[in-house]
Amino acid sequence: MMIFYAAHQACAQVTPNVVVPSSTRVVNAPAPQPTPRLRSLYPWKLHIISTCFWIGETPTQNNPTPNDVSSWDRNWKSNFGGFDDPNAEQRVISFATNEFRPKKFIPKLNPFYVALPYNDKMRNGHRPEASRVIPWFHRVNRDESDSALKGRWVQVYSNNRSCYAQWEDVGPFVVDDWQYVFGDKRPVNTSNKGAGIDLSPAVRDYLGIPNSHVVHWRFLEDNQVPFGPWKKYGSQAVKSAAPTGGITAPASSQDILARQRYIEYITKQRTDAQNPNQTAFPQQNGR
Repeated sequence: MMIFYAAHQACAQVTPNVVVPSSTRVVNAPAPQPTPRLRSLYPWKLHIISTCFWIGETPTQNNPTPNDVSSWDRNWKSNFGGFDDPNAEQRVISFATNEFRPKKFIPKLNPFYVALPYNDKMRNGHRPEASRVIPWFHRVNRDESDSALKGRWVQVYSNNRSCYAQWEDVGPFVVDDWQYVFGDKRPVNTSNKGAGIDLSPAVRDYLGIPNSHVVHWRFLEDNQVPFGPWKKYGSQAVKSAAPTGGITAPASSQDILARQRYIEYITKQRTDAQNPNQTAFPQQNGR
């Protein structure tokens, strides 16, 4: 089974090298380079200021919108299972167990989520440009009234690590910046140092970065997302048994879970061999 991941050398003044390898050896390549065979379809958004946001966040000067709801989920906090507390002492942060979540409850949705400053939905239907600027608009299976953006996978790179998350809200601050999100422009937002992406606490913790930091990100197709902690909870999770009664899942699900655990084990072994002082998923072999 092929594992897709990306890595590149990043610094504030130099464009990083990006590679999407198909083997166990990581080599340098100019950034960004399309790789048709691996369906590396979407370009990197480089050197973007990120900020941290969380489900259940109350309004502040830096974030005037409460996050009990999202742009696409009126019961976001309830559906998630509670307050996604961003404080480190109130979180499980473990590469050993692949757990990045609040301590007080098991999330019912994926704790790896982001917000980007575009909403394809308006009060009545979609924005007029949505069908033209969203690359996958006409090939996603959804009801006509649903967003074509909710749940879309992105890869976020920083601190010599790659993390994967789903697009679940709109922001920071701007709701119609399609020229940046789908084009080649910089974010139009000027608040919070011109932030262009909001990261959940789980994404922040996995990358090991502060609440405001420079990252690189891009969209991915579903089949380009490797197994990892971002597939442990919510609809992405593979269950090996029913919650009660001891009834095991069908063999196919058990096979998927076994493959997932094996891939995660091999990935960790490879990473430890390349980076003995850092536990993470595969990445660039040095700066």
